[in-house]
Amino acid sequence: MKEDLFSAAATQRLKSQAPLAARLRPRSLDEIVGQGHLLAQGSPLRTLIEEDRLSSVIFWGPPGTGKTTLAEVVALTTRRHFERLSAVSAGVKDVREVIDRATQRLGQFDRGTIVFIDEIHRFSTSQQDALLPSVETGIITLIGATTENPYFELNAPLRSRSILFRLEPLQVADVRVLLERGVVAEAAHAQPEALDALAMRSGGDARQALTALEVACALAHDNERNVTIDHVNAALGVSALRYGRDDHYDVISAFIKSIRGSDPQAGLFWLARLLESGDDARFIARRLVILASEDIGMADPNALVVAVAAASALEHVGLPEAQLNLAQAVVYLATAPKSNRVALGIWSAREDIRRGVSSEVPAHLRDGHYAGAKDIGHGDGYLYPHDDPRGWVSQQYLPEEAKGSPRRQNEYYTPGGHGLEHEIARRIKDRETTNLDKTNPNKTNLYKKGEDDL
Repeated sequence: MKEDLFSAAATQRLKSQAPLAARLRPRSLDEIVGQGHLLAQGSPLRTLIEEDRLSSVIFWGPPGTGKTTLAEVVALTTRRHFERLSAVSAGVKDVREVIDRATQRLGQFDRGTIVFIDEIHRFSTSQQDALLPSVETGIITLIGATTENPYFELNAPLRSRSILFRLEPLQVADVRVLLERGVVAEAAHAQPEALDALAMRSGGDARQALTALEVACALAHDNERNVTIDHVNAALGVSALRYGRDDHYDVISAFIKSIRGSDPQAGLFWLARLLESGDDARFIARRLVILASEDIGMADPNALVVAVAAASALEHVGLPEAQLNLAQAVVYLATAPKSNRVALGIWSAREDIRRGVSSEVPAHLRDGHYAGAKDIGHGDGYLYPHDDPRGWVSQQYLPEEAKGSPRRQNEYYTPGGHGLEHEIARRIKDRETTNLDKTNPNKTNLYKKGEDDL
């Protein structure tokens, strides 16, 4: 009896001394803030949790987005036994013991087991393999949580037996709600602008925001626990940046326009502003990938390669190290020759499709490989470019109506005069001016003869 009383007292004391983020951890789906794409009423994940029919899942996303919180809510709502493992400390032996207990529990009491493994990407290949048979047979239901891309870090067999749910960084408004709850829990007060700044600069990380708030509340002890912007600045250890919703769009606009305008100095400055303000680095990387095709395109095709490589590097190494990869991409894109002709080309072609230009495939371009296709004229008259010594032939590729539309053939894409597009323009012009007669009966035969002689 004494042990129970002491245990209860110890548990209560630990709970009262736990970090603010732990004390505010939701106990139901309705208390969870954010992740509306996963937890809205009637959504598949919410339905599975509420009906206790959850199958093996992997929750993945940045820190502080609610992966462990979701698992804890499942633990509170499920009728199945719930086991926890940390991939940081658990080994193969621990995994096998959990599976043995689950097997016994299922056989003796007909009760299933959910196993939650935090940081599952830290499990070795052998540890992940040890889970496979019991996950496949249903002895355990696995919930894995990871900050890493499961396509890179988890074995394909384990990944294929689980449903992947991506958790996104919290929106600023969601973080603001959590901070307001935190102020109440800390029995403090806070200036609205202080909470706004903290919400903006948390990077969508709820845990980081609540930890900083807890420090700010402690710093405000001599100010009647009234948290100000100065307390927030001190808690975060950096100077505050005014960064509201409008500021975000203004800064990203300046960032893109500086790179488009070929100014690497300004590009790096605005990149630094975005990173210091806690903007999602993946959002920045996505914008660079888009810019590489929209504003550079064929003037320097390597721009897209560099931008995609920077985005991939970000996924592999994360911040702060990936700031170097993003900076390299910014400098390359800013100093590359510029052209929007690829973007104008696809926009023009889609406009023609939307306004009803016929997209009927010409008969000679249709698939002629299946039985009976030749009988209806499919593929008849098609000229094979590789049979021509130039490696190309002049024939109709556009539908007749599109060819005669205001944007005639070759006018969706018209290369500019910068970078590689100068060479592309020369190629197109050469083909237009040196077009051989494609009906020459000897042309193809001579080419094939020469090929056979080789």
